[in-house]
Amino acid sequence: MKNNTTIFDIFQILLTKEEAKSVCDALGYKDTSRKFTIYDLLQFFIAAATNECKSFRHGSESMEKYGLQPVDYSTISKKATDVDYNISKKLFEILITKCNRSTRRVLNLPKDLLAIDSTTITVGVGRLKWAKFKGEKSGIKLHVALNVNTLMPQKVIETTATKHDGPVGEGLMNINCILVEDRAYGKHQRYDMFKSQGQSFVIRIKDNVKLRQARNIKSLKPQDSNVIKDVTCYLGEDSSKTQNRFRVVEFTDFYGKSIRVCTDLMEVTPEKIAAVYKERWKVESFFRFIKQTLNVKRLFGTTKNAVYNQLFIALIAYVLLRFFYVNISKTLKFVKITFCQFVRKILNSTLQDEVQISIDLFLKNINNNQLYSW
Repeated sequence: MKNNTTIFDIFQILLTKEEAKSVCDALGYKDTSRKFTIYDLLQFFIAAATNECKSFRHGSESMEKYGLQPVDYSTISKKATDVDYNISKKLFEILITKCNRSTRRVLNLPKDLLAIDSTTITVGVGRLKWAKFKGEKSGIKLHVALNVNTLMPQKVIETTATKHDGPVGEGLMNINCILVEDRAYGKHQRYDMFKSQGQSFVIRIKDNVKLRQARNIKSLKPQDSNVIKDVTCYLGEDSSKTQNRFRVVEFTDFYGKSIRVCTDLMEVTPEKIAAVYKERWKVESFFRFIKQTLNVKRLFGTTKNAVYNQLFIALIAYVLLRFFYVNISKTLKFVKITFCQFVRKILNSTLQDEVQISIDLFLKNINNNQLYSW
């Protein structure tokens, strides 16, 4: 078996050439190339993401090793620039719809948790002249809404690095989920907007935010509780005070540092509110994984299409691997394997026999449209 044959197998089943053509047609792009099509570009960037390629040239020199038809690096670079990146973004969203399934809610909450944050990728100022950032740097941001239960991204918005997180984060809201966000997203008017739209949230507030007309919420505190304060109040100065009362829970983290969060959740314990906020760290782990394992911090191209095509196809690779891991791992009886171990072994073709047998069976089932449910 060639390196990465398996990820291409599942990719070709979950995202077919016909679907890629349909998206191209819908977005008004006619793929006239026969030597290197959009579908080939997708597979190239998946290979580049999962094999730590350093550039278009490096990736093109290794294509045969990955089981792909070799072409010159200039052909790949031109294609990545010419193809509207909204095509790869749309294909990413289609894949999310196919693979994103709810799992058991560990915290027994009425809605899934959606951790929202952004990650910045920077390069020299001359590389991305359309995305100047600070000093001698240019950069872009990926704003991500990550389903904490499935560890799958539900929505991604791309911007230049200068865009503030808060306003962009409003485009990631989902009233069917509970948003979990850091201080960058905290704004008094936003809390009131969420309240009016029925959007549940747990958002960290700054240490200097004033709590007005605070009233303690009486509840039975467990002996090992890390909760310091649990009140309802208005937030902010008189000139910018929230129109609604919200709940503020103060607790200590793993290092004993005090954290305050604002929320509209009134029917759960303060300890559970603290636990909900700590789930936000999973989006940080997601960013660390895609940067370290899927090579997104190394941008090959310089145009907007080339950059965002690479990033959205890398996210496609993540979704494929995550979907693959969840369905395979639950069938294993004698092997216990983490997601990172699974990815490393599948890319190095060092999987145990039981895992390989489960993979072969899984591919056979999904090829017959018998997708496993999450």
